[in-house]
Amino acid sequence: MKVPLLDLSCQNAPLADELTEVFRGVLDSSRFILGPEVEALEASIAEMSGAKHGIGVSSGTDALILALMALKIGPGDEVICPAFTFFATAGSVARVGAVPVFVDSCPVCFNIDVASTAAAITERTKAILPVHLFGQAAEMDGILALAREHGVAVIEDGAQALGAGYRGKPVGAIGDFGTFSFFPSKNLGGFGDGGMVVTNNDELADLAKVLRTHGSRPKYFHQHVGGNFRLDPLQAALLSVKLPHYEGYTAQRQSNAAYYTEQLSGLDGVCSADPSHCGCLEAQDEALEGTAIVLPMAYPHSDHIWNQYTLRVRGEGRRDALKEHLGSAGIGSEIYYPLTMDKQECFEKNSRTPAPPKTAHRLADEALSIPIYPGLTTEMQDTVVAEIANFLRS
Repeated sequence: MKVPLLDLSCQNAPLADELTEVFRGVLDSSRFILGPEVEALEASIAEMSGAKHGIGVSSGTDALILALMALKIGPGDEVICPAFTFFATAGSVARVGAVPVFVDSCPVCFNIDVASTAAAITERTKAILPVHLFGQAAEMDGILALAREHGVAVIEDGAQALGAGYRGKPVGAIGDFGTFSFFPSKNLGGFGDGGMVVTNNDELADLAKVLRTHGSRPKYFHQHVGGNFRLDPLQAALLSVKLPHYEGYTAQRQSNAAYYTEQLSGLDGVCSADPSHCGCLEAQDEALEGTAIVLPMAYPHSDHIWNQYTLRVRGEGRRDALKEHLGSAGIGSEIYYPLTMDKQECFEKNSRTPAPPKTAHRLADEALSIPIYPGLTTEMQDTVVAEIANFLRS
């Protein structure tokens, strides 16, 4: 049985009539820039995130850039972010002329390490940019404590975590800004690029809205140099059709993750990550002696939405071997991410890495994500589990 990494038709096909109807509504309106569709989605995502304001933008990347611009971060400033993340996190910092400072990650939840972050702060630090990677919230209490102590801003990169929670609060409005992506592969996936910025700060929200449209207010009068970061009403209208189903999509992902964990835990050489080793690679290595695959886990205080179900495949070359084995059986998998930000060629001269991010480097060698999308059947998951079992026996 073939099992793709992601099948977007599982969500989109059942909604085809509704999606077509709203498409025609936007077409008939002839209003293709901003407007009521965007405003409605902004209000919905803001409410979902516990924020006062939502600002629809052209992509998750542009959401990060807009947040950095609104915070007046630029040349001479430093922004701390994890080395193990998607390129847009660090690339956005460089795009505004600031210096990305790369720190380590936690071997349990894959998110930014608080101790590593604390050691990286200098007088040039203007913001911390935690990423809620793979759908689980970063350790925000520790990050916020550091931010308050040093008077710096916090931008949450929630591209993979819309609807995730942290100690009873939705992610996004915990820091000064939260950013989300509607890229088609995200849990709330659009039909092209799209994103959202959320905040509880009235002044920052107002400035972000101005910067979103070339920095002009009123039209043709510019107090700021902004950009063209607007979310199209067609994307907003289509996303609004999918949004009422989002809770169900999340429940399916959570159910799929629980089933994987139950079934894979029964295989020899497989165990779940131990939260008592959060932030300590050495302690986890000692506890994992003889373990071939480490399963992801959800902290009790997190509402994990499982954008990815990511294994750690231990042993040199074993991750790549498992990916090849699954591929030969018609099962999709993906390496998120094979090269950490501190090792990217484009950051050789315009970044800072205070200490070697050993855990991040290990994750880049071991992480492999398997199918988790809504619409994945039990039979398909059983196929994935069976092929992982075959690999472990080989």
